[in-house]
This record gives sequence, structure tokens and C-alpha cells, in this order.
Amino acid sequence: MEQFSLYAFDDQKPVLEISVRDTEIGGRETVLGSMIIDLEILEKEKTHRMEGNLKDDAGTLSLLITVCSMTSDPPQPQQRSPSESSSPGSTPSADITPTISLQNTVNRQTIADQYKFIKSFKNLRDLGWLQVKVLKAHGLAAVDMGGKSDPFCVLELVNSRLQTQTIYKCLTPEWNKTFTFTVFDIHSVLEVTVYDENPDKKMDFLGRIAIPLLKIRPGERRWYQLKDARLMSRGKGVIQLELDFVFNTLKAVVRTFNPREPKYTSPEPKFRVSIMKRNIDRVSKIAQSVVETGKFVRSCFNWDSKPRSAVAFAVFIVMILCLELYMIPASLAAVFLKNLLVLNIVEGFKMEKEANESADDDFDEDEDLEKAEKSKGFVEKLQSIQDVCLQVQESMDQVATLAERAKNALTWKVPWLSSLGLFVLIVVTVLLYFVPLRYIILAWGVNKFTKKLRSPNAVDNNELLDFLSRVPSDKELVQFRELKPEAAIQAAIRKKQQ
Repeated sequence: MEQFSLYAFDDQKPVLEISVRDTEIGGRETVLGSMIIDLEILEKEKTHRMEGNLKDDAGTLSLLITVCSMTSDPPQPQQRSPSESSSPGSTPSADITPTISLQNTVNRQTIADQYKFIKSFKNLRDLGWLQVKVLKAHGLAAVDMGGKSDPFCVLELVNSRLQTQTIYKCLTPEWNKTFTFTVFDIHSVLEVTVYDENPDKKMDFLGRIAIPLLKIRPGERRWYQLKDARLMSRGKGVIQLELDFVFNTLKAVVRTFNPREPKYTSPEPKFRVSIMKRNIDRVSKIAQSVVETGKFVRSCFNWDSKPRSAVAFAVFIVMILCLELYMIPASLAAVFLKNLLVLNIVEGFKMEKEANESADDDFDEDEDLEKAEKSKGFVEKLQSIQDVCLQVQESMDQVATLAERAKNALTWKVPWLSSLGLFVLIVVTVLLYFVPLRYIILAWGVNKFTKKLRSPNAVDNNELLDFLSRVPSDKELVQFRELKPEAAIQAAIRKKQQ
């Protein structure tokens, strides 16, 4: 996967020429194939997935192409109450506290009507609409000589990527740019990254935020604290966004139990000692929980506590004599309800700690340091060792992530998903109570055997794993955590707007 940013000017032809070349030792290049794409036929401000054939049957090329306009939208007038009126020439007030915008209500209602429940069976893939207004930023890091930066903003939603114009020599840019995305999975995460433009070298990173779509409050305009590149700790500066999100609930439920769309621009995993240690700790916690459960059961068998063992013995006899298959999902549903009750009680008596601090040191990663090659043989051996370690590292990560996702689903870290899981368990309980098991297995088998016949392009999947893939792991919860903007920046913004 390679990514390029190219600039087109008015005096140039709107065509993109692509050639695939083979570079030999000595710098000699051989053209393997080429293709030409007319950019005029592509809709702007939208990511297009394309499959192109190279000339002379040299193969095919898979592309994601986005054509962005490098101009800003005109600023929208704000509704102000008489108490907020000011003298002519003053700047409208823009406080740190979130506000709800009611602009373009008619247009939004038209879009919302497209995702009503009665239209659930039209265009099943298109299940939502997201609008992002990138307004301004404040207090960005200065990376250029002279204490300034040339910031621009990149928005990514899975494989869709859009970009604002660049504001030169500024630490408080105002982009006033509006973008819209077609949403195919409500569990996707919107990533907003601010970069510094460098024409002659790689762009500099200034800050990033990650916003799960389910956390969006429609029409809310607010300031977001930027984070570092790994989304683990506080960065420098804040950015103001206005987000609006509409989706169809039934389509979203169906999509939740289908495979998740892979992100093509995800970086290749690398072996790092710190990540290996972290994954070992994660797996160790899971193993420790299993061991503690085993010790508890053994203590009941050994009658270490007579009252506890007597109760456990009585519960065991009753369960075995009265056990029915429908009680298994019913028990899981009871766990969901218990955790929901505990969560409400805890939130009622204890305020959640503000997330103003950086993430735990457990998630810190070592910098990728590489030593100079001593010999080709040594490098090959080292690479083979790293490949094996990488496989172990990724396997442990998958095991730990799956366990963390299951735990977070049970503890209502994402209420929408936990509510869906509880509803499914209740439905399964009712089915197992009234419908014989053989008919349920028959329906499941018929669906699996005829899936390819009904839809040849269908992907075989495991619905439970697809559901769990939407639940964030512990690391992702830290990445998605919102940090409160620093008091100094809040004061500076208020002072600027006065």
C-alpha cells in the first residue's frame, strides 16, 4: 500500500498518468505497464475505489482516488441572542462549551427521511450519512522557521480520505470546510489529523483525534483536544468541529453481524519489545482470571468456607436437576443486566475521573531503532527471528484483544452494542424455550449451506466474531478517550473572541 498527495493546477490537463516500473541494479528502469485516468469524471470531495487495467494486459491496479478542492466554504452566519449582540465589526462569540447548530434544518430533514425505518430495505449498504465541518484550530505547534506552521487537515473514515486547504504561516487557522461521508458501518471511527505542509519533504505531524461515530451528538459544535500520533497522550492545540450523523437502525444491526471492512492504509505490524511485553501482560491478566476462577471452584470443593461451599453445592444440584438449554443465553443476559445495574449505581455515587492525563505507560512504545548492518548473514538471521517473534506478538494480541472485547461488551463500554447483545440473548432465550433445538440447528444449517447459492459473492463469516470486532479493546478505549482542552487554551480562545 502506497499513498501519494498530488497537486493539480488550472493550467494543467485533469488527467492522472500512472506507470508501473521495475528498477534494476544500477538504476535502470523498465516500464511494465501504464494507465491514464480522467479526473474530470470523478466527483469531488469523495473517495472513489477503482480497478484499472494496465496497457498491453500487464495486469490490474487497485486504487483509492480522492479529488479535493483547495478552497474553503464561506463562513455560516451564527444565530445570536440579543444578550450576545456586540458592536459593529466585532467577532461573533465562540465559547469552548459545545453548542448545537440548527442551520440547514430543511436539508437535514430531507437526508434524515432517507434513513427512516420504512426505507430499511432500500440500498442496504448505504446505512448512514455523516457531515463534518472543519472550522478552525488554535494553539497548534510551530514547526517551521519563524515560529509558524502551514497547517492543513485530513479526515479519514475507514478508506475514505478528504483534505482541507492549507493555511500558510498560521497557528490559528480557519478552514471553514464542510465534508460529507456515506457511512457503511456505524462502528467506524472518524480520524482527523492536522499536518504541516512541506513542499520539499515529508509533511510534519501536528495532532490527531479519533471520534467513534456512535459518540457523535448530531449538530454539536465543540473544541477537541489534539493528541499525539498514537492517540495515547495529549498533543498541542485544539480543533473545532461541527458533526452531524444520521443512520438507519435496522441496517446498522444487520451490518454489525457481517464482516468489517478492512482499512487499506493501516501500517504494517512491526515487532517491538515493548509491544511484546504489553501483550504478555494482557494475556497474563486473562490467564490470571482463569486461575483465580479455578481456585474459587477448588476452594468450594475443599470446603475452605463451609457456608460458601454449602451454597455452591445447593446451587449445583438445583442447576443440574432443572437445567434447560434456554437458561444458558438467559444467564448471559442476566450478566448484562447486572453489569448495567452496577454501572448506573457507580455513576450515581462516583463522578468519572476526568481524562486529562496521558495514557498509562503500559501503552508506550519504544522508538524504532535500527543498527547498521554488520553482515548479510546476520541480517537474514535477525529478520527470521523477528518474523517468528512478530507472529507470536500478533497471536497474543489477537487473543488478548478478543478477551478484552468480550469483557467490554459485558461491561457496557459501548451501550449501543451491549443493548444489541442483550436483545439478541433475550430473543435466543425465547426461541430455545418455545422452539425445539433441532429446528433451530436446521434453520442455521440451511442458511449456511444455501448462502453461496443465494449470493455467490457472499463472504462466509462468524456472526459472533463480527459482533465482537465492533467492540473496542482496552487500547482503543484509551485512543477514543476525549481529553479536556487545557485551561490556558480555553482562556486564550475566550480572550480572542471578546
